[in-house]
Amino acid sequence: MATVVLFPPAPTHRYRLPAAAPGVALCLAVTGAAYALENAERGLVGKAWLEALVLAILIGTAVRSLWTPDAKWHAGIAFSAKYLLEIAVVLLGASVSAATILAAGPALLIGIAGVVASAILLSFGIGRLLGLPTRMALLIACGNSICGNSAIAAVAPVIGADSDDVAASIAFTAVLGVVVVLGLPLLGVALGMSGISYGALAGLTVYAVPQVMAAASPLGAVAVQTGTVVKLVRVLMLGPVCLVLSLIAPRVAPPLNPYGEVNAGETTTERRPGISHLMPWFIIGFIVLVACRSLGLVPTAAIAPLGSVASLLTVVSMAALGLGVDVRVVAKAGGRVTAAVVLSLLGLGAISLALLAVLHIA
Repeated sequence: MATVVLFPPAPTHRYRLPAAAPGVALCLAVTGAAYALENAERGLVGKAWLEALVLAILIGTAVRSLWTPDAKWHAGIAFSAKYLLEIAVVLLGASVSAATILAAGPALLIGIAGVVASAILLSFGIGRLLGLPTRMALLIACGNSICGNSAIAAVAPVIGADSDDVAASIAFTAVLGVVVVLGLPLLGVALGMSGISYGALAGLTVYAVPQVMAAASPLGAVAVQTGTVVKLVRVLMLGPVCLVLSLIAPRVAPPLNPYGEVNAGETTTERRPGISHLMPWFIIGFIVLVACRSLGLVPTAAIAPLGSVASLLTVVSMAALGLGVDVRVVAKAGGRVTAAVVLSLLGLGAISLALLAVLHIA
């Protein structure tokens, strides 16, 4: 399989602002264009059919498809796609109270875990039936079922996946993530879903937290809040999944030596991900801010400004997401990989709709 070249991830340590400045400025320019087009829509037709969140993805993707940024832009784009969206998620906690989470009910919370487990098994089975290697099938299954790139990055060292498999999996996640964000609202409208039911569907099916916010926004604030809560619960499943894989990986996907042969007696325990992968800091921050809001520690006057900042940062991160997506990478992958990813995504959607129907949410 051909290696897909993607922007390097943002470093996990100190970030040098001068190196990030060009890429951040590019993301801000795309963000400005997205807001300008949104305002133009309102002026021409009285309503923004495509909001800035979605427009930022489309503009960024268009720019990336016509022009490949060189190395000087990469750091800032990666910074915007990772850290700015994480800050946005934390700030979003100020607009969500514990009552909103409890209103979801224990049945939905348990159901989310069931959806993740079922989707992983179904996706892995599809991948293997299509002849994909075990590691590739596991990466696609976990990325599709939990949280896209973050899940792939966390699972890869656990199962000893190589760079080719990781790069291809992340590329498909990026491209199909955009497709889902653009297409899912059409499904929600066609099915006549309420804000709560559609938000839950978005949280159960869309890959990343900011993508959930973008996909849910056309159906209103309730959909965004519900989708974010459901998605964060889904992200929390990453820890248990990695733990289970670390226990079964030596048997399911034994380590390989440089010649592609199984190394007898070796395990993957040294490659278990750190706690930061299992419990990302922004989820902890989100929970803390939700608790502060519920305890009345967040001033009412600050809720709206914090929400506005979170929205702006999310649009910037979506611009970065678009700038990191090259739709041409799909053509470079094999048909079996494409089929496995698409069928897995459709399976996840079917399982999610079934859960909502059983819980009488749809």
